[in-house]
Amino acid sequence: MNFIRKIIKPLSKKDEDFYAEMKLLLGFSPHNLRMYRKAFVHRSIKELDDSGNPRNYERLEFLGDAMLDAVIASYLFKKVPSGNEGYLTQMRSKIVSREHLNELGRDLNLIRFVKSNVSRSKFGENINGNIFEALIGAIYLDRGYKYCKKFVHKAVILPYVDIAKLEGKVTSYKSLFIEWCQKEKKTFGFEVYDDTGNDSVRHFSVKLFLEDRLIGKGRATSKKKAEEIAAKRAYFANQKEISKK
Repeated sequence: MNFIRKIIKPLSKKDEDFYAEMKLLLGFSPHNLRMYRKAFVHRSIKELDDSGNPRNYERLEFLGDAMLDAVIASYLFKKVPSGNEGYLTQMRSKIVSREHLNELGRDLNLIRFVKSNVSRSKFGENINGNIFEALIGAIYLDRGYKYCKKFVHKAVILPYVDIAKLEGKVTSYKSLFIEWCQKEKKTFGFEVYDDTGNDSVRHFSVKLFLEDRLIGKGRATSKKKAEEIAAKRAYFANQKEISKK
């Protein structure tokens, strides 16, 4: 019987270091290092693959988002057998909210792996969650659903998911505030304007009015974030009234 001996090219020192960091981060051995490197390539690099397609983390982010949803949905389905579709959907949304994903990416310090032609000071907050999702996408393509699920349990579910706390967590103060205004038949309005100031990144400021009274302000790199901040401040300033049943 003839045996074919596989010749494996030795890893470079740089690849050895990256392999060790990925193994520590994931909790298991990565196989395709190129896949994981791609998970941290910013679009500003403008790399192309052999077919001329962009080589960056955005497609992996799309895949990782779907896989994260699937793992969390499966976990909640088994963990809360009494939960109906609406409840399970709401709970999943709380776990995979953009705010939470950004927190996960920051806690793992994933940004240290990012390859970019843009200064990190110009990155928006969402890059933390984006590369976290891209990493999950890379895991799925490299090791399959089993290891994808293993990582999500290790990095998301075990340290962060507390069903009782999540049930009382507000995912959008803006939605909560608007629902309350509609219920109580109160008029409100968001006043948005550019507020770049001395910042290198474009910012927006928001004033939130209730019955023509200014009750909240917010400032962020997007209108949506600024409105959410203003609504959150307005909520806590009027919490007793808004929380009345």
